Amino acid sequence: MKIYEGKIVPIKSWCGNPEEGALEQASNLSSLPFIFKHIALMPDTHQGYGMPIGGVIACKNVVIPNAVGVDIGCGMCAMKTNLMDITTEQLKKILGGSEEYRGGIRSSIPVGFNHHSKKQDRNLMPSLNSIFDVKEDDLEFNWNNYIVAQEYQSALHQIGTLGGGNHFIEIQKGSDGFIWIMIHSGSRNLGYKVAKYYNQIAQELCKKWYSNIPEFKGEDGLAFLPMDTIEGIAYFKEMNYCLEFAYANRKLMLERIKEAFLAVVDCTFEKEINIHHNYAQWENHFGQNVIVHRKGATSAREGQLGIIPGSQGTSSYIVKGKGNPESFQSCSHGAGRAMSRTKARETLDLEQEKKKLDEQGILHAIRGKSDLDEASSAYKDIQIVIKEQEDLIEVLVSLKPLAVVKG
Repeated sequence: MKIYEGKIVPIKSWCGNPEEGALEQASNLSSLPFIFKHIALMPDTHQGYGMPIGGVIACKNVVIPNAVGVDIGCGMCAMKTNLMDITTEQLKKILGGSEEYRGGIRSSIPVGFNHHSKKQDRNLMPSLNSIFDVKEDDLEFNWNNYIVAQEYQSALHQIGTLGGGNHFIEIQKGSDGFIWIMIHSGSRNLGYKVAKYYNQIAQELCKKWYSNIPEFKGEDGLAFLPMDTIEGIAYFKEMNYCLEFAYANRKLMLERIKEAFLAVVDCTFEKEINIHHNYAQWENHFGQNVIVHRKGATSAREGQLGIIPGSQGTSSYIVKGKGNPESFQSCSHGAGRAMSRTKARETLDLEQEKKKLDEQGILHAIRGKSDLDEASSAYKDIQIVIKEQEDLIEVLVSLKPLAVVKG
């Protein structure tokens, strides 16, 4: 871990060589009067909007929507099967979605901007009443005040869909000898709408209060909402609903993937591991109750199971947290980008990247230059990322990719 001088609090970095933009954003965070103790940067840290991806902060009675991000509840699910082996032919049938192999994962799980054409069963959705603590017959409660209620009908089409960017479904072979399934996805358009709405409110209120926060440009900004305000309480409730929706989204995809497996092979499945990496929650650290924001970072309490994915050409890891207090009991959420999406498309060699995956026998998602933003070379070396956080996590299982579906 390296320690950098901040403006009010120090910056502690588990990334050996953080990029300048990420450090500048961390410095902005360190100047906020409600920041607690220090800024923590995970090994996969890189510049984001307002706050670095792979950043962890603790705030005193304040929540920052942009320190959670636009994909609220984005996270991982991993599930172990009892299969020890699987053939390429079986993998192609499970993936499906081609002239030769119809059905399968690609036919049952929409990717990218696509949603289900029909509404899914509302029983698959988290209960609005439980999150907002409202009874069915409470006629005084106005649902129209909340984004998640306004977007509920659209969300019925979105649940069980993968999304785009770096979201993925992978079938993997574990160092434990078993075949695993892994999903990376979030709260889809629902979380995006909530994030944008409350970040805008926070920006307007901070201007009204003449708050001394770093000036925001475009989607940057560190505008905040105190937790003793109506707006802060409302954001926290809506954010928690998005967390529940993101988990329900991944669980439904897992069910569809299990169906695709069982149509091809006879197997059983263990209980899934689920983690979020874009969220805020009340926690106790260094003897004080604070709101910990993890943006592209995951909880790593002592003994807690976690997931650290690589890229579609490198290993992913099932890990166990060590509860290191200096990281606010956190670890990285993945390998982290080594270059921007634009730079990856402009500079990486398509044939070289495809060859790299083909030689490993991976059924991958690199087809054309537009896919190069998700090539292995666009990401940091996962081995270094794991090495840099040996004081945060213990590796339990390494997982080699066999087949990949990308958004």
